[in-house]
Amino acid sequence: MKPSVFTYHDPRTVDDAVGLLGRLDNARPLAGGQSLMAMINMRFVQPDHLVDLNKVDELAGIHESADQIRIGAMTRQRDLEFSALIGARIPLMSEALLHVGHRQTRNRGTLGGSLCHLDPAAELVAVAAACDAVVEVAGPNGRRDIPFDAFPLGFMMPSVEADELVVGARFPLWPRGHGAAFFEFSRRHGDFAIVSAAALVALDGSGRIARSALVLGGVGAVPLRMADVENVLAGNVPSLELLRQASEQCRAVEALDDALVPATYRQSLAVVMARRALVTACTRAGAPIAEVRIPA
Repeated sequence: MKPSVFTYHDPRTVDDAVGLLGRLDNARPLAGGQSLMAMINMRFVQPDHLVDLNKVDELAGIHESADQIRIGAMTRQRDLEFSALIGARIPLMSEALLHVGHRQTRNRGTLGGSLCHLDPAAELVAVAAACDAVVEVAGPNGRRDIPFDAFPLGFMMPSVEADELVVGARFPLWPRGHGAAFFEFSRRHGDFAIVSAAALVALDGSGRIARSALVLGGVGAVPLRMADVENVLAGNVPSLELLRQASEQCRAVEALDDALVPATYRQSLAVVMARRALVTACTRAGAPIAEVRIPA
């Protein structure tokens, strides 16, 4: 199919882009276009105006401060994938990016585009939820911050107004030496996850879990932060039995059910993906545990 007729706009500043979104009816911003253009071509989305952000230079970039990294909304996924800074300070993102589509899509796809599309199976969405990211939004009334736990309103519904624009996201940094792991199950590499698990673990000086984060992707209508699992882990010395027991909490999630993947299958996968992610994250944090594998 071909897209319906629309008017193309090419702003060069954030203010110009926000102005266009504010005064034009049925306008959509265009970032990397890896999801939006396919939806437009199939007429799932039919904008009257398309506001291209690709020449708004101020929207791209990776900047570190004392306790966080700020990433501009138009920063390409490829730039994040190959960033030494991201690899050193947000290793969860580096690992998750390897599951995002294919190299060609990561060449064009952007952080902001993925967050705004808000597919619950998307990898960067799960990373943002696990890291407690803060999304920065610009609108006609100025700028505001949205904590990521308040960002999803529902299935593919970010809490961004039609005249607002996501301009970046801030990722609070976990302590050096923490463990991170991202696991995903999909029909084939590059597909959206049927179930994914993003885990972060930090140990204290006695080897106990001082802090953890676990997010399930692809299971529910929004990425699921598993606070119950984190509560079970808090203050305990990591062991295989502890991590298995904690992961069983994931079987109780309210999972999506469709013609291809029943809810019970997603729930079972959630337990397995969560356990693998937690075991790997704990091991990378320095806990002396290892998964026991039975030969086939």
